[in-house]
Amino acid sequence: MTEQGAAIVVKPGAVRFDDLVRVLAGQPVVLDSSFWPRVEAAAEIVAKAAQADVPVYGINTGFGKLASKRIPPDQTALLQRNLIVSHCCGVGPATPEPIVRLMMALKIVSLGRGASGVRREVIEQLQAMLARRVYPLVPQQGSVGASGDLAPLAHMTAVMIGEGQAIVDGGIVPGSEALAAAGLAPLTLGPKEGLALINGTQFSTAYAISGVLRAFRLARAALVTGALSVDAAMASTAPFRPEIQALRGHAGQIAAAATLTALLDGSDIRLSHLEGDERVQDPYCLRCQPQVAGAALDLITQAARGLIVEANAVTDNPLVLVETGEIVSGGNFHAEPVAFAADSLALALSEIGAISERRIATLVDPALNFGLPPFLTPDPGINSGFMIAEVTAAALYAENKQRALACSIDSTPTSANQEDHVSMAAHAARRLSDMADNLAAILGIELLVAAQGITLRAPHATSAPLVAVIAALREHVPALGADRYMAGDLAKAAALIEADALPAAAIAALPSDPFPRLD
Repeated sequence: MTEQGAAIVVKPGAVRFDDLVRVLAGQPVVLDSSFWPRVEAAAEIVAKAAQADVPVYGINTGFGKLASKRIPPDQTALLQRNLIVSHCCGVGPATPEPIVRLMMALKIVSLGRGASGVRREVIEQLQAMLARRVYPLVPQQGSVGASGDLAPLAHMTAVMIGEGQAIVDGGIVPGSEALAAAGLAPLTLGPKEGLALINGTQFSTAYAISGVLRAFRLARAALVTGALSVDAAMASTAPFRPEIQALRGHAGQIAAAATLTALLDGSDIRLSHLEGDERVQDPYCLRCQPQVAGAALDLITQAARGLIVEANAVTDNPLVLVETGEIVSGGNFHAEPVAFAADSLALALSEIGAISERRIATLVDPALNFGLPPFLTPDPGINSGFMIAEVTAAALYAENKQRALACSIDSTPTSANQEDHVSMAAHAARRLSDMADNLAAILGIELLVAAQGITLRAPHATSAPLVAVIAALREHVPALGADRYMAGDLAKAAALIEADALPAAAIAALPSDPFPRLD
C-alpha cells in the first residue's frame, strides 16, 4: 500500500500487516487505479451472464438450497436487495468500529482483485463510506464461517443500499440517514453484487487479524515481565544460553532466549548469587520461558502468515475468471484457514497467560521466592500485599484456558444441509479480543509483582533495560507499601502492557532492538 492524501492506496495481493494496522487506527483506503480495468472486465462478464438463458448460480438463480430456482432479468435488482435484508439476522453487541473498518477495507481488497464481478460503483461506495466515517452497525453474532460471514457482511451491505443501521459520530442512525448526512446515495445492486458482498470471510478475518496483532504485542510484553520475574526470584539465566536453544532449533525459542538474555544482561541481582546459591534448578515457569514463549511466538507467526494471505484473498462465490470469461462455483468462502489460525492464537494467548500466572504465584509465595516477604508486602500480616492480585491472575487464566478450546472442530450443518460443514471462524476469532484483554491484565499483574520483588532486592539492582521498564511503571504506579486500593494499579499496569510500553522502555536503554518482529 501507499498513501494518497489521508487514504491508503491498496494493491490487492500485496497488502501487509503495517497497512492493516493503519486501517485499524482509522485511515480509509482506496483501490489502486491499475486494478479498475480488471474489475470492470469481470463486471461485464457478469452483466452478459445475467441476460443469458444459461443458469449461473447467484446471478440468475436463487441462493443456497434455492439455487435451482431461475430468476428473470427484470427481477435481478430485487433478488440482490432481498438477499441482503433477509440475511441481516445478526444478534448481540455491535462490532467495535476498528474491526468494522478493517472488514470494509478487506472487502475492498477482495473485490478489487477483479474476480467477483461487481461494478466499480460498489467498491467506490465502500471507499466513500470509509472516508466519511459511515460505519455500519454490525452485530457480533450470527456467522458460522461458511458460506462466508453472511449475516455480518449483510449488515455491512445493508447500509450501502440505504437499509440497516450505521454508527455516525458515536450515535446509531438508520442507514439511509447516515448516507444522506455523508452526501452519499443508496446503491442499487446489480447481478451478483449482493452475493459478492456477503459471501466472504472478511468479518472473521478482521477479528483474527486484530487478534494476531494483539497476541504478538502481548508476547513481546511477556518477555519483559518474564525477565523481570527472573531477577525478582533471583533465578538463573543459564537456561537462556544460545547453545541450548540452537540444539533444539525452533526459531521462536531461539528468539525468545535472545531477548531474555539481552534484557537481563548486566543485572547486579544476577551477579549477586552466581556463587553460594544452594538451588540447583529453577521452576519451569522461569527456566522454560524460551521453550514456552518461543512456541507461542511460532504459533502466532504461523497464524499471521495464513491471515495475511486471507487478507489478500478473493473469498466470495461464484468467481469470475476474466482470462477465460468463465463464471465458476467453488468454496473460497469456507473460513477454515481463519478458524485454524484463530484456534492457534487462542492456544498461544492461553499458554502465555498460564506460565505468567505461575511466575506470579512463585513470587508471592515465601516458600518459593527465595527470601522475599509473603505476598511481597514489606509488613505482612497487617497487610495482604499482592495476595488477591495473584488470585485475579488465576481467575483470568482459567477463563482463557476454557476459551482456548478449539472452535474449528465444532461444525453444525445449516441451510437445509446444503451448507453441511462450516468453520465456526467468526466466534473463533471474536473470542480472541476477550482473551487478549485477560492476558493483558495477567501480564500487568506480573509487571507489578515482579517490579515489587526487584525493589525488595535492594541494594542490588536489575539490568539497565529492566530499570527503565520499572521507571516507566513508576510514572503511573508507585511501589506498594501499606495496602491500598489495588484495582486502579492493575488497570494502569494492563494499559502499559497494551500500549507496548514495556518493550519501548527497554529498547531505549539498549544499543539495539532485541525483540522479535512480525513481518
